Amino acid sequence: MKSFQRLLASAAGLALLAIAHPAEAETLRLLTWGDYAPEAVLKKFKAETGIDVEVTISNNEDMISKLRATGGAGFDLAQPSQDRITGPQTEFGIYKPMDLSKIKAELFIPELLEASKKNTAVDGKVYGVAHLWGTSGMVVDRSKAPDIKTFADLCKPEYKGKVSMRLKRTALLGMAFAAGDDPFAAYSDKAKYQAIIEKAGQKLADCKPNVKAYWTGSDQLLGMIRSGEIVASEAWDSTGFKLNGENAAINFVAPSTGALGWIDTFALPAKGKNDEAAYKWINFVMKPEIAAQIVESSGSFSASKGSDALVSEKLRKSFQEAFPAAVIANIKWFPAIPAGLEEMEGKILDRVSAK
Repeated sequence: MKSFQRLLASAAGLALLAIAHPAEAETLRLLTWGDYAPEAVLKKFKAETGIDVEVTISNNEDMISKLRATGGAGFDLAQPSQDRITGPQTEFGIYKPMDLSKIKAELFIPELLEASKKNTAVDGKVYGVAHLWGTSGMVVDRSKAPDIKTFADLCKPEYKGKVSMRLKRTALLGMAFAAGDDPFAAYSDKAKYQAIIEKAGQKLADCKPNVKAYWTGSDQLLGMIRSGEIVASEAWDSTGFKLNGENAAINFVAPSTGALGWIDTFALPAKGKNDEAAYKWINFVMKPEIAAQIVESSGSFSASKGSDALVSEKLRKSFQEAFPAAVIANIKWFPAIPAGLEEMEGKILDRVSAK
């Protein structure tokens, strides 16, 4: 009898301990871009899976830096662009291969899924699958600057002090294409690539009098365009779609030499601790109805099959205006960046900034 009472007392003690110290909720640590994990989606994921998502906002350079510093620890899922995976993986080993059997391939647009698998493969293993895609080109107020068709046009004398751009590789590459060069075709020839981007860097330096300010965040850029401080800028297409919804004269303009196309992926950091939660998140956000919410939040279209039919009419019209078939066919998709090229670009951009 006493042993039975002791057992009851022990069970009661354990129950009280469980109440005092409840089990810690499962967490997915997500390293991603702004607006890729809207609050409404986080709540739905929590309701469906019981998993909390801890979101850290980042960009390509910062993702690589964070994961390199920790050897791929600190996060369970990251979202680098497809061209930023094979180089860092080869150099630093910051990712682990994807288990494609845990991804619901039927949720993806087949062409984008296959392209991302091919472009993120190292030694026959896939390190990333497609999520959102878009392009870099220009956002233009066509009522004030109807003749801006290439990156070089941002430098026309009549637009002195009236344009913006980021001092990032997109502006450098866009200026190279505007000069008639093909920097992507020179990726395998470092000397040739150096010559191309040196010329583009000089063009950026010569263009500085036209730059009202180099934008560093989307809110800053949106403010300058809305206020009329600038008439055009190097920008992502999503920025153009957002502004087109407010002012029909403003929209994304793909350079006549071709917009620069990107695909942001899902990738597993090498020392992530919750792969299962990562795969659950991937399959959840690729559902068409969830993907459409993320498209509305980010302004970038999804690799989720059928999601484009569920976005707002306003966003769909902005996209259709900016991307007729001929423009889509002319997109210059970012290939995987060989090791060392970004360091070359960074030195040139630093010199432009210092001038």
